[in-house]
Amino acid sequence: MLKKAGKDIPTKSGTKTNPKSQKEVPGQMLDKASKEIPTTSGTKSQIMMRLEKMVEESDIMHGAIRSVDMDEGVFGIAHSELIAKEDMQQLFEHEELGIAVIHTYIWYMYDTLMRGTELCNRFNFIAASRINTTFITKNPTSVMNELVDRFMVAGDNTTPSLYFLPFNSGNGGHWVLVAMDLSRLMVYYLDSLPGDWSKYPSMKKTVDAAILKFRSKKNYRNRKDITWVRVQCPQQNNSIDCGFFVLRFMRDIIALNHIDIPKMVWNNNLGFILILSDISSNLLLNHEYVLFS
Repeated sequence: MLKKAGKDIPTKSGTKTNPKSQKEVPGQMLDKASKEIPTTSGTKSQIMMRLEKMVEESDIMHGAIRSVDMDEGVFGIAHSELIAKEDMQQLFEHEELGIAVIHTYIWYMYDTLMRGTELCNRFNFIAASRINTTFITKNPTSVMNELVDRFMVAGDNTTPSLYFLPFNSGNGGHWVLVAMDLSRLMVYYLDSLPGDWSKYPSMKKTVDAAILKFRSKKNYRNRKDITWVRVQCPQQNNSIDCGFFVLRFMRDIIALNHIDIPKMVWNNNLGFILILSDISSNLLLNHEYVLFS
C-alpha cells in the first residue's frame, strides 16, 4: 500500500501547450450541494471531534491494519485494500489524503450510490494506485495498457459514460480529477488549484494514447481529436484539501447523475466539510464497512 500518496511520488516539470487546444468551461452554483446529497450539521471542529472519538473507540489498534475486499465492480478487478488507523488520522487531523482513504471512499460511493443501479453503466473508477506519476515516469507504456484494460472491462463504451481517475501529481501530493468520456472523446479536468493539464504533460499523453488504442482495438473510427476541458470548480484555500475536493467532485457528479460535467453546478462549500460530514454521518457509523467498524 502506498501511504500518503504523492509524498514519495516524483514529478516532472510541466510544458506549455497550445492555448487554442484548451477549453475553459464556467461552473454554476449548486444549491447547497443538492437535496439529494446528505450532509451532517456541525462545525468543522465538531465533526473532527466526532471522527476522532469514533476511531479511538473502534477496535483498530495503533499500528494495526485491515484488509478491505473490493469486488470487480469498483475498479474493474477484484482485489484487497490495506488500511490502518494511521490512515484515518489523515481525516480527523486534517492532513493530505493518501491512496487508502481515496480508494475506500470510492468503494463506499460505489456501494451506497451505484451498486445495483443504472449508475454502474454510467460511472467507472480507475485505481489511483495503478495510474500515477511514479508509474508513468517508470513505464508509460505499461500504464497506458493498464488504462486500456480498464476500458475493455466496462463494455463497448459507445454510449456516454465517465471514467473517474483520481490522479496524484507527485508534486507535494496534489490530487486532481480526470474524467474521461470515451464515446465523445472528451476528457474533463477538475483541479481545486489554478492551472490545467499542461502541468502534467506525461499524464495527458498517456491518457490520450490509451483512449486512441482502446478505440483502435474496438475498431471504432476516431471522428475527431480528443478534447480536453478544464472545468471551473470550487477552489481550495490551503495546501491540504485537494483530496477532499476530488472526492467531493466525484460524489456530486454521481449523486446528480451528470455525465456532462460542464453543466454541473457547484457552490463554494469546502469539499473538506462536505466529505467529513458524509463520512461522519454514514461511513463511520455503518458497521457493514469493516474499515471503520
